[in-house]
Amino acid sequence: MASRLHLNVFVPTTGHHEASWRLPGTTPERVDDVHYYREIAQTAERGRFDSIFLADVPAVGRHADRVAQSSFEPLTLLSALALVTEHIGLIGTASTTYTEPYNLARQFSSLDHISGGRAGWNIVTSWSSAAAHNFGFDGRLGHTDRYERATEYLEVAIALWDSWEDDAVVVDRERGIYADADRVHRIDHAGPHFRVRGPLNAARSPQGHPVLVQAGSSVEGRAFAARFAEAIFTAQVDLGDAQDFYRDVKAQAAAFGRDPDTVKILPGLSPIIGSTEAEARRIEQDLTDLSIPEVGLAHLSSRFDDVDLSGFPLDGPVPLHALPHPEDVQGAQSRSRVIFDMVEREPGLTLRGLLHRLAGARGHGTIVGTPEQVADRIVTWFESGAADGFNIMPPYLPGSFDAFVDHVVPILQSRGVFRTEYEGTTLRDHYGLPRPAARRSS
Repeated sequence: MASRLHLNVFVPTTGHHEASWRLPGTTPERVDDVHYYREIAQTAERGRFDSIFLADVPAVGRHADRVAQSSFEPLTLLSALALVTEHIGLIGTASTTYTEPYNLARQFSSLDHISGGRAGWNIVTSWSSAAAHNFGFDGRLGHTDRYERATEYLEVAIALWDSWEDDAVVVDRERGIYADADRVHRIDHAGPHFRVRGPLNAARSPQGHPVLVQAGSSVEGRAFAARFAEAIFTAQVDLGDAQDFYRDVKAQAAAFGRDPDTVKILPGLSPIIGSTEAEARRIEQDLTDLSIPEVGLAHLSSRFDDVDLSGFPLDGPVPLHALPHPEDVQGAQSRSRVIFDMVEREPGLTLRGLLHRLAGARGHGTIVGTPEQVADRIVTWFESGAADGFNIMPPYLPGSFDAFVDHVVPILQSRGVFRTEYEGTTLRDHYGLPRPAARRSS
């Protein structure tokens, strides 16, 4: 068990429940307002959270007319938030499939400099077929192909962040030397996917390189995470499965010669909180009543390589026979496994019931109850070796996140598992991670 619980907040537009924008008290008209996100980030900082996390899909999803989808590009927004916060980590999603490593290494180095060492990169390979069509592809790349490209991409990005040694900048006015040329290195990378000479045109940033975050839980995703990731966002709904995942990834990290304690595993958790359990259940029902089945079906279809499910009765059984097996899915392989397992555990689950389950957190863990019940769930998983912390997914914003910070965080602090004050200035400090040494030095 980790010595200190870690909490990130995963911020979409109006919340993680697909009907959140219809709930009274949310403000979908503000999703293009930077001050809306400033308020959320400052709430997270007041709650002493490790970080704020922004996901990203470079495409408009299905039913843009019925889901609040307009959103900022993550690194642009996080750079703005860096100037109105002091401690909170800033984790942005960027794809290894639809970007180039030199530009992305430069962007994250810039964010790390701007924020004083609070940048983190959520590394994704982009399974969305809609995104593929925006970058000149006829369809998504295969699962294995995406991870092969991602592996080389990471090798290039890390080499670029290390291309300036920590003491390369000398600013010697008398001799007219800004940087010691012997401490700035070309990387001369030539591989199957990339040819990059380097060096990066930015000095080494405060954290050495941003914290590396990954969210895949497939076989290939786990191996990739065990090799590179310093924090792992994962979807787990069963305690036993979460413990197995935790042990497996930590063991794989050790096999790569890494200290398992430097790999933080953070399952998603979407809490609906009420002063009583009955109040929380009422909020849950309000969200369920506002859900639109067509939207849920489109989301479910996208998890299984766009299989058309519109012809199946909503109140009939979940048509597993019509879905590809998770190991054959080329898109969201790990999430399709979570959904498959959910249905197999509950043979009587209807298609409508599954859509209601997924509407709130898309296969991540959910809990409905009082602040004490939410805190109990978090502490139980933390103390039983299932998680180093949680990626909190507010079902609706700002209300459900305010409730978590105001009522759940104090309970976690009183139980001695969560910080009462920040003890450092960088995201690495918050996670208790070492600053990586430059791999090329004089």
